[in-house]
Amino acid sequence: MAAEEAAVPALSSGSSGVGTGAPSGTVPVLFCFSVFARPSSVPHGAGYELLIQKFLSLYGDQLDMHRKFVVQLFAEEWGQYVDLPKGFAVSERCKVRLVPLQIQLTTLGNLTPSSTVFFCCDMQERFRPAIKYFGDIISVGQRLLQGARILGIPVIVTEQYPKGLGSTVQEIDLTGVKLVLPKTKFSMVLPEVEAALAEIPGVRSVVLFGVETHVCIQQTALELVGRGIEVHIVADATSSRSMMDRMFALERLARTGIIVTTSEAVLLQLVADKDHPKFKEVQNLIKASAPESGLLSKV
Repeated sequence: MAAEEAAVPALSSGSSGVGTGAPSGTVPVLFCFSVFARPSSVPHGAGYELLIQKFLSLYGDQLDMHRKFVVQLFAEEWGQYVDLPKGFAVSERCKVRLVPLQIQLTTLGNLTPSSTVFFCCDMQERFRPAIKYFGDIISVGQRLLQGARILGIPVIVTEQYPKGLGSTVQEIDLTGVKLVLPKTKFSMVLPEVEAALAEIPGVRSVVLFGVETHVCIQQTALELVGRGIEVHIVADATSSRSMMDRMFALERLARTGIIVTTSEAVLLQLVADKDHPKFKEVQNLIKASAPESGLLSKV
């Protein structure tokens, strides 16, 4: 194998113990992850990116995509795995492994309008009598959408089975939203939503609110985090039929590194400076505090 700017010597042809049944033009490689070891092959000259793709194809259903990983190769000289050398390219059979980093990465929770999208989840008419403090979260949700319009932040809205559960409530003004999408899946992360996100350059954060906290909100948040997107759940704009379900969902999500926050905190973080040209407009939105409903004591 060839390795640019690397002190690790090439492995001998017998270093991995992998059989030599690879197609012409490819090289046998043993891919190791956790307790597993699966022989496969890659094109001659394959580098880091192709190795990562192969790991994903072999072990994708077992990888926590929120973790950071390092690729290592087995070096005969040392008799153990070493970090993959810079510029590494496969030229003969070898053994590589994927190692999850144990370092806990701190979620900073910074929000900027240019890298943020708002997700409004299933704020529909048929939920009105069932969801606790639904009128309060409608009020706060409308405030968030007004802030999004002022700051030019894209908004994606979903409606769970609208044929049976109705459309988004009339109090929520959907003027200017990027996408309103019906769904049957609980998570908002649908192919159309992923395509819409791909059209927005530099998306790093999603501000998520709606119903129900322990179902659609929770599943959406976990899927987004799995795709490397930071999630901010607006506690005063999300609820469930059961306050116990809501409470434990928020606790679980917070433990995974998802940020549980409030509408005022989100809007002021997005403005960030009293000299921001839109500060006065946002200030007018929050002059009246959000409703201090029964949600407060149940977070």
